[in-house]
Amino acid sequence: MILHHPLAAAVCAGFIAGTVATFAQMLLWWIEGTPVIATLLRDARLTAAVVMGPGVLHHAPGWRWDVLIWATAIHFTLSVIYALIAWPVARAMTLSAAIGLGALYGAAIYVINLHGFTHVFPWFDVSRGWVTTLAHLVFGASLFAGCAVLAHRLRHPRRLGRPGR
Repeated sequence: MILHHPLAAAVCAGFIAGTVATFAQMLLWWIEGTPVIATLLRDARLTAAVVMGPGVLHHAPGWRWDVLIWATAIHFTLSVIYALIAWPVARAMTLSAAIGLGALYGAAIYVINLHGFTHVFPWFDVSRGWVTTLAHLVFGASLFAGCAVLAHRLRHPRRLGRPGR
């Protein structure tokens, strides 16, 4: 296993949770009947505007690679930061406890992201709702679960090769 260090495991858990939450949100948009690609591109502009400025919000929807790169970088940077914060608690939990507490952590992140940050970046208020709330719960649950599983792997690494060698 490549992840021999707790910091690497926490970073990996952040990337996994960020990816799982994104796919969960896209699935929920689809179930809700929301145009998935258009909404994904909208949210990419909302996120990229944190770095690129609010002028990017007025651009026509479409594939802008600079917007997508900035949005992805911000998304995964926040995912890793939230993972590093969660790691000390989540690493010592059972999987079921991690999922439960992680969902609560995701709820707290929702409040921070969609109610706290909107005081500084008011354009995010358009993305509030049940889909975004549920995606944050999925993020937190998968983050804590990932931390718990990866920490277990660090404590109990698999032996490679045959026993006795």
